[in-house]
Amino acid sequence: MRQIVLDTETTGLEPSEGHRIIEIGCVEVVDRRLTGNTYHQYLNPDRAIDDGAIEVHGITNEFLVDKPRFNEVAGAFLDFIKDSQLVIHNAPFDVGFMDHEFAICDRNFRTKYGKTKDYATVLDTLLLARKMHPGQRNSLDALCKRYEINNTHRELHGALLDSEILADVYLAMTGGQTALILGGEDGEDGVVSGAAIRRLDPSRQRLPVLAATEQEMEDHRQRIEFIANKSGGESVWGKVFPNG
Repeated sequence: MRQIVLDTETTGLEPSEGHRIIEIGCVEVVDRRLTGNTYHQYLNPDRAIDDGAIEVHGITNEFLVDKPRFNEVAGAFLDFIKDSQLVIHNAPFDVGFMDHEFAICDRNFRTKYGKTKDYATVLDTLLLARKMHPGQRNSLDALCKRYEINNTHRELHGALLDSEILADVYLAMTGGQTALILGGEDGEDGVVSGAAIRRLDPSRQRLPVLAATEQEMEDHRQRIEFIANKSGGESVWGKVFPNG
């Protein structure tokens, strides 16, 4: 199963008021493992960013002057998300903006992109969190705290950073494989705490699986028999491995 955890940053809150996407961040998850593949793009919206939005994400009009327009990157973006399940926190917001951008491309550049649903299905982690934790706060920050996901490096919202954090939160929410941090940063009083989602390093080779030899199996059987004799036939190992 291929999933794309996605987040956007925008010039404001309402696409119906002409607001645009200015940043897209995506991380790829395949069979519940983070692959390391990402998509990240800043965009020139050809309009001013609301002051309130700048306070949230810190992206300024001056920074975006030389960035490409959405229509210039739409093809590459769709290639990345196509045939996946999009995992988005408060999906109607991001999907609404993406559909708005596709509509502008269709209208102004005579393309036929259609809508997000034509390329991918969508899972809304906000709705999922509300079902799992009714009556509680379910913002991304609240979920990080609940599932012990470290987001202390998140001073401002950023599409790629937030999608990476959401991927860890989503995997933790849905029973993803976690591992205690045994060699990470120490917490208070030198105690190591927290949990980290195991990321799949594409450059790392899988460990080989070595089967026991016939001699090793015989040695094992004899050892189990020895333990059983010493314990009067009540060896736990003999019950777990009745055939040696």
